[in-house]
Amino acid sequence: MELSLSSCSAFLILLSTIIAIAVIKLIALIYYQLTYWKKKGIPSVIEIPILGMTWKVLLGRINFQELVVELYRMKPGARYVGSMDFAKPMLVIRDPELLKDITVKQFDHFPDHLGFVDETVDPIFGRNVFSLRGERWREMRVTLSPSFTASKMRFMFDLVSMCSREFVNYFVENPEAGKNIEMKDAFTRYTNDVIATVAFGISVNSMKDKDNIFFKKGAEVTNFSGILNIIKFTLLRVCPNFMKFLGIGFLTPDTAKFFNDIVRETVQARDEQGIIRPDMIQLLIQARDKESSNLDIRDIVAQAFIFFLAGFDTSSTLMCFMAYELALNPDIQDKLREEIDQVISQSDGELSYEDLSKMEYMDMVINETLRKYPPAILMDRSCVKSITLPPALPGGKELYLEEGTGIWIPVYGFHQDPKYFPEPEKFDPERFNATNKDNIIPYTYFPFGLGPRKCIGERFALMETKILLINILRKLVIKRTEKTLVPIVFDRKSFNLKVKGGFWVSFERRKD
Repeated sequence: MELSLSSCSAFLILLSTIIAIAVIKLIALIYYQLTYWKKKGIPSVIEIPILGMTWKVLLGRINFQELVVELYRMKPGARYVGSMDFAKPMLVIRDPELLKDITVKQFDHFPDHLGFVDETVDPIFGRNVFSLRGERWREMRVTLSPSFTASKMRFMFDLVSMCSREFVNYFVENPEAGKNIEMKDAFTRYTNDVIATVAFGISVNSMKDKDNIFFKKGAEVTNFSGILNIIKFTLLRVCPNFMKFLGIGFLTPDTAKFFNDIVRETVQARDEQGIIRPDMIQLLIQARDKESSNLDIRDIVAQAFIFFLAGFDTSSTLMCFMAYELALNPDIQDKLREEIDQVISQSDGELSYEDLSKMEYMDMVINETLRKYPPAILMDRSCVKSITLPPALPGGKELYLEEGTGIWIPVYGFHQDPKYFPEPEKFDPERFNATNKDNIIPYTYFPFGLGPRKCIGERFALMETKILLINILRKLVIKRTEKTLVPIVFDRKSFNLKVKGGFWVSFERRKD
């Protein structure tokens, strides 16, 4: 009995000690968060200790883009504000000149994205060009850059055009299917076919074969909605070591196996049969075979995957918002169609790669879509070398930014700022005409990022978007339906720009 009481007392003492230590650490963390930026004399935004501003997103009170705008607008006049990404200091940049310094002039201090996936747990996501850091990133960027030159775009033009024609012909041949279309589903089927063809050398028609494995895996890996996914991505970012202990990465084991298998089989077949195809995988194989190369099959898989991920989701999102605005603005759609008809008539009715650069109004419409609906609403950087930044406010003191501090760049905030873009909610392609585009303040419009970390696939994304819209407008008219949501409402259960209820429009045959 005495032994039992003694054991119980020892347990209670141990439990009390653990609780006391946890409480002390929690208090210390709260004190650290509340005083970190104050001690530096920097305006800060921290609503709730530990959770900071993100609690509203986690509880579904606001969506992520609303949070970005809140952070951007909370301290008018300040070049930057301090905040907390859970336990980590985060600086939110809101000044174009400072943005130029961080992303270009002082790039060696801010070369990396914030890491949140351990490559030992998830090598596919951890080893791709987006996630890589330092010298490994530079080497991979140099390796991949030849995949996106103008000459490579010309080669891929025919492959993309074939996918586009198949997509449009489906609706021409099946007019009933075009009466009410959810564009996100439809356009991701097109981008899925493009990436499967261009990157993997596999021919897919997802409008006819709706359950093909490529599309199913793409839909799975780009699903950022739902409370479970939000919790998962939050924990990956906030507690990477804990998630590593649990063995949880960005991809599910089944999805990782699918991409591993398909790329390894493609590479093996090319090695054994001497197949040469001027695409991204071939360039990676050539880079692997150089004497000085450190690339292996895991690197090839990782780069093929990130190309698939970016092409599948972000490009289709751009197409959705563009089709949505054209449906709501038939005058803009008509003007764009007239330009398409005029340019193609000068090329004997056949679209060529060179024709894409002749369509100035097309560029204006795409640029305005990217301004109003940037696919990446927030960019990040990590400070790898301490640096002194100018004062946040006039008359303030300089900020000594410590190594390891995170940087948030609110793309959506800049693009929605009436100081830079009057009436930001209005869809107005004329902002980007030959006269007005020169008046846009540098570093206030950057849908594909800035500096050396700018999206490597920008040229390809624009090409596949233009080709599809050209082929649609040559044969079809995009119209709003009773299911078209006006005004647009963003889903609060998603980290990216996702419309609540979907993008609904209709396709009707052109009569002229």
